[in-house]
Amino acid sequence: MDLVVMKFDGASLSNAARLKLMVDRVRNTATLPIASGAKPKTRVNSKSPRCLVVVSALAGVTDSLFFAAGAAEKADLGTANRVCAELRDLHLSIARQLGGENAAAAEEEIKALVAALESRLQGVRLVGELTDRNMDEIAAAGERLSSILAALALNAPCLDARRALRTDSRFGRARVDLPSTHRLCRELFLPLLKNQPCIVTQGSIGSDSLGSTTSIGRGASDLSASVFGAALGASEIRIWTDYEGLPTANPKIVPQAKTIQQLGFKEASELVAFGTKVLHPIAIKPALEAGIPVTVRSVTKPSGRFSTILPGGSSGKAVAALAMRPNVAIVSIKQELMMDQAGFLARLFAAFGRLGVSVDLVSTSEVCVSVSLDMAAPLDRLSTELGELGSVEIVRDRAVIAVVGDMLKETPTLLRKTFDALGDMDVDMLSMGANDINLSIVLSAHQAESALRRLHKAFFENPGMGIDDGAAT
Repeated sequence: MDLVVMKFDGASLSNAARLKLMVDRVRNTATLPIASGAKPKTRVNSKSPRCLVVVSALAGVTDSLFFAAGAAEKADLGTANRVCAELRDLHLSIARQLGGENAAAAEEEIKALVAALESRLQGVRLVGELTDRNMDEIAAAGERLSSILAALALNAPCLDARRALRTDSRFGRARVDLPSTHRLCRELFLPLLKNQPCIVTQGSIGSDSLGSTTSIGRGASDLSASVFGAALGASEIRIWTDYEGLPTANPKIVPQAKTIQQLGFKEASELVAFGTKVLHPIAIKPALEAGIPVTVRSVTKPSGRFSTILPGGSSGKAVAALAMRPNVAIVSIKQELMMDQAGFLARLFAAFGRLGVSVDLVSTSEVCVSVSLDMAAPLDRLSTELGELGSVEIVRDRAVIAVVGDMLKETPTLLRKTFDALGDMDVDMLSMGANDINLSIVLSAHQAESALRRLHKAFFENPGMGIDDGAAT
């Protein structure tokens, strides 16, 4: 069976017009360009492959659900009920615009789901406590509501993802039980796909072994699509967004940003980790481990440019893209006798562990260790802890720019071109990643956007100046 998994984000499902675009993308699956490396290599256009459509909640709906839950916990049931009424009216309005023979049934499903949501919020108000378990059940209403609309638009059956995606019981951030999920997917999806060209299901949600609703994280519909695709042996996973693939830099900062044509898992992971928001950080791993390419496409420009992330592949470029993460701090610990103290670094990083602080970059010298981390970390408490090991200096309001590519170390001119582009800008830290595909630059936040534009111009815009002209289109 030739199967394509198609994931649609909240923006691409935000109204009836967008849902009709979704229908076109699904129906025209066979006529769209396919990923290099997809199986089968060629596709007969007269016969579309089967499609599994994975949907997120409509744009803004998850935020509204969290807001309603917080209001209920504070005994503000009026606000919670008002949010429920707005969500009910929104989804009913879209269902009526879509119409069709199943519209009345869809409307009843929406009303029943919102009524159940109201009852649960009332329970939160009575107890006066919002548990993670309750929050997962409340938040899941967003994906469940959007899947009703998607199934109506496609005239397709909807299979509740909570039946197919099995997780542990870490509510709010559950981990997928892959063996159980693979078995359940094959048992539930495959029989339906034999008789249906398309099936709809939800992203981000699952259930534990006791049947309680769980969430694998906000914005984790990409991960759901990847897990389902791996379980069912899909030929390709398509992530539909408002973007034409993954950009060479944030287009809001660099209007000249281009679309990356092809890259590998490690490169994509670095870009996501350092601020590229198109993909969920760990979403693509299950698919690529199963040998399935992932493409990122624009729902409004289906035949336009798109990015392909290949299993075992790479961009083959010295610089594939740039990413920027703001709100960074640098913590430096100075100790004159550091190198003569056995276990100094172990004690140093144990302090970060005790406070649950994740470190990004590390730079060491004979008497100093500097690390970069998120400014939301408990910096004052960290300073106190580290003060027992040496003098501590904290520099705030920094940003990190990541230069990502598969051939950084094999390109001797990279550093020269980087510093030529930055000119007289002051650099606080410079780090080459252990995987050789990430050069990270930390500098002041007020210079970061200008630095990003300069680097993009040097590597991607000026013929003859970039390291690898044609890295993107």
